[in-house]
Amino acid sequence: KYHIMHFINECFFPSSLPENKISVEQHPLIITYNENVTLACKYTYNGTGNEFRASLNKGADRAVEVCSLSWNDSFHKNHSNEKFNCLVAVDSNKKQVNFSLCNLNTNQTDIYFCKIEVMFPPPYIYNDKSSGTVIHVRVKEMLHPPPEFQPARPFWPIVVTLGVLAFYGVLVTAAFVICWWKNKRNRILTSDYMNMTPRHPPGPKNKHYQPYAPTRMHTEYRS
Repeated sequence: KYHIMHFINECFFPSSLPENKISVEQHPLIITYNENVTLACKYTYNGTGNEFRASLNKGADRAVEVCSLSWNDSFHKNHSNEKFNCLVAVDSNKKQVNFSLCNLNTNQTDIYFCKIEVMFPPPYIYNDKSSGTVIHVRVKEMLHPPPEFQPARPFWPIVVTLGVLAFYGVLVTAAFVICWWKNKRNRILTSDYMNMTPRHPPGPKNKHYQPYAPTRMHTEYRS
């Protein structure tokens, strides 16, 4: 009969969290294709503590502390493992601690656990073991291979080539102009020479002129 009543009370009239007890809620899995990720840890606490410490631990044995934050109403103190780039921010009103991990690599794929501790006043307590969050860092697949680096072409050879081409262009133009000028000059000289040939004097021409022919001598022969 006691077990039946306890079951009914737990199902229909759940009891509130006991005093001096902390529970933590984490997302079970985070998959990221870049180097940055934020892990949110929501905690519930109904005690009277006013100084806390939150930490993020890596691995199933929680052997590596990634970063931590100690705080109360007047101060916040961060600490980060030298192998990680981690920032911690707490929202006391929402009772949430955010761990921002930057520059992660695939070798840091692992399970991470949040730990919330009440440091003052006594008694010292911390949250029960949570299920943790698996952070899976994947390499972003590239749809197109990166373009190959092409060294810049030297500038001076291009300038020299353009200069040589321009110089030859000027030479060809000058040769064409000289040939055209000489040809025109020769035609002018030839025209002047033709104009200097002698002409017939004015006056009527003798149309009945006949060339000279000797007079034939007729000799009579007598018999």
